[in-house]
Amino acid sequence: MTQLSASPAPRARRPRPKVVTLTEAAAARVREIMDKAEKPYAGLRVGVKNGGCAGQEYILEYAEQAGPLDEVVEDKGVTILVEPKAVLFLIGTEIDYVATRLAAKFVFRNPNETDACGCGESVTIEPAKTLDS
Repeated sequence: MTQLSASPAPRARRPRPKVVTLTEAAAARVREIMDKAEKPYAGLRVGVKNGGCAGQEYILEYAEQAGPLDEVVEDKGVTILVEPKAVLFLIGTEIDYVATRLAAKFVFRNPNETDACGCGESVTIEPAKTLDS
């Protein structure tokens, strides 16, 4: 009589790294903004659009709901929805919130940036390399 062997249990997948992360200062500021919003939102939408003198600009906006292809990132109590077309441009990005005596703003520390304009409003970003590249 032949004995059937049990098939091995599937291996657990290792967690994928987050596309973007927030510093404590950025997370606190986003929570504060969301708490004061006129209505509840699903999260903060982050993306990249063409524009500015360096070619691209970051976008941050309220998101009423997650899109079907959005990358959903939960970090420090904040839901971030990354637009699908921006994922490769934002991999490894840390978003910070910096306040000085003259200005307060969100700052993107993106390892994929190759250039930025003098005014700091636009950047040049190369898509992250895939394992095949």
